[in-house]
Amino acid sequence: MAPLPAAAVARFIDDLRRGFARAHDVATIGRVGVAVSGGPDSVALLLLAAAALPGEVVAATVDHRLRLAGADEAAMVAGLCERLGVPHATLAPATPITGSSLQRRAREARYALLTDWAARHRVDALLTAHHADDQAETLLMRLNRASGLAGLSAIRAARREGGTLLLRPLLAWRRAELRALVEAAGAPFVDDPSNADPRHDRTRVRTALAAMPALDPAALAASAGFLAEAEEAIARLTERLWSELWRGPDRPFAVAGEPRELRRRLLRRALHATRAQHAIGLPAFTDSSNIEPLLDALAARRGATHAGVKVEVHEEGWIFRVAPPRRSL
Repeated sequence: MAPLPAAAVARFIDDLRRGFARAHDVATIGRVGVAVSGGPDSVALLLLAAAALPGEVVAATVDHRLRLAGADEAAMVAGLCERLGVPHATLAPATPITGSSLQRRAREARYALLTDWAARHRVDALLTAHHADDQAETLLMRLNRASGLAGLSAIRAARREGGTLLLRPLLAWRRAELRALVEAAGAPFVDDPSNADPRHDRTRVRTALAAMPALDPAALAASAGFLAEAEEAIARLTERLWSELWRGPDRPFAVAGEPRELRRRLLRRALHATRAQHAIGLPAFTDSSNIEPLLDALAARRGATHAGVKVEVHEEGWIFRVAPPRRSL
């Protein structure tokens, strides 16, 4: 295979160093694991990591056992890793992936397998090949679902999955340049046919984005990054207000004067905390539950009940109580 351009490797090192600095407050790059599906994006990630960190890279491929070609693709990646001197493992779920929302279930199985593998190999970070086009598509999909700030942050450059640090060092790279990098190197890769399946939301958004040249995926991806920074700042402020003001459900929670977004987050957290003390028999409540009517009622200084919790408005703040069960006739 032909060596990668030095400029591309240097750019990758800078991106990876920023990821480590964001997660660890240090710019030192440690040992990394690379998730490699066999597609051009993940093969590019493998080539860049192997060139940037010789001797510090291990790789894994997940064969979901949903396609007959999956085993062959994993074998192709294993062969490439052998040529690069990178230890490789093929991972597969212990039980078949079945049921509705197959893509979601496959994703959950994939990350469970990869994070377990990463923990066993004691890597400092697990790298995935999400890039600017993925980020732009995700942002548009979230916009179309009326997502809040957390959702519009789209694919995070760095986040924790259990105890494993996930880094996405290619979020500023375009799909086409990664493919060109792999083709110029002469490395093998495969195109997953599911990426062209119009039944998937992402495929439809990708097609729509390609039909609108006025929309720049790199700019959309950068916007998602700025939104992620705003989300991080608001999350920190929320945490500070919670630690300063929450004293338990039966003590006034004085947050009525905060901006609505902060009230939304603090109210949701207060509902969770109150329900945790009396969880048995309460209606379902998750982070996706709609609390906007409750926010409206509290803004109008009216008490209201939501998900089995009665919220009362007092001068000193909100008081939370588990609502008494309804009488059955």
